[in-house]
Amino acid sequence: MSPVVIHPSAIVEAGARLADGVTVGAFSYIGADVEIGANTQIGPHCSVHGPARIGRDNRFIGHAAIGGEPQDKKYAGERVELVIGERNTVREFVTINRGTRGGGGATRIGDDNWLLAYTHIAHDCLIGNDCVFSNNATLAGHVVVGDHVILSGFAGVHQFCRIGAHAFIGMGAFVNGDVPPFVMVAQEGYSRPRGINNEGLKRRGFDAARIAMIKRAYRALYVAGHSLEEAHARLSEMAGDSDDVRELLDFIDSGDRPLLR
Repeated sequence: MSPVVIHPSAIVEAGARLADGVTVGAFSYIGADVEIGANTQIGPHCSVHGPARIGRDNRFIGHAAIGGEPQDKKYAGERVELVIGERNTVREFVTINRGTRGGGGATRIGDDNWLLAYTHIAHDCLIGNDCVFSNNATLAGHVVVGDHVILSGFAGVHQFCRIGAHAFIGMGAFVNGDVPPFVMVAQEGYSRPRGINNEGLKRRGFDAARIAMIKRAYRALYVAGHSLEEAHARLSEMAGDSDDVRELLDFIDSGDRPLLR
């Protein structure tokens, strides 16, 4: 077992629970009702407010503000929480807020994500695994992000939007509608789809046949000039031959906001 190491200038409130191997850097603050998993590193000048549950092997590099109250006028001090998984890297000046009662009560972040400097994740966001949020990427409240999503620098996502797995959001893009899985979005006023995330899919082991089918689905949805109803019918025909197209179709069917088109 590795000891917990707390810098003499750090403050750890009574009630905080730190597992074996946790380190807390200079001038950092750990609030009551915070649970931190084994071997997680809290760098200097960080603040972690509870209720918050943080898994093992995470790295908070410095000056991160984690678990702060939701920036929501309806919040009245009720118990809401932040849940972070394992092996995430959180860089300088990242801010992550707790949830709200109206949004399910929790902000949740999965495993193996990279949140680069000045990223902001607002209340009630649900983040999957293996995502990369580049500098100054910003999520408003209630955003849902699937696995393997990349948000480039200065990208912003409107509240209640969903971003499907393997999507790529380009630098400076402002997203105000749902982004289907596999799609690449680029800036042009409010952003519009600009093809599939071809390179990202190759890196994750998608073979040529899978990528070709996803391209066919993208063309049916965005290029062929179909109405959304016509595109839906075409995707339904294709879904029988492809789990990826079925995932795309399920994503479209489950949304509350308009599809980004």
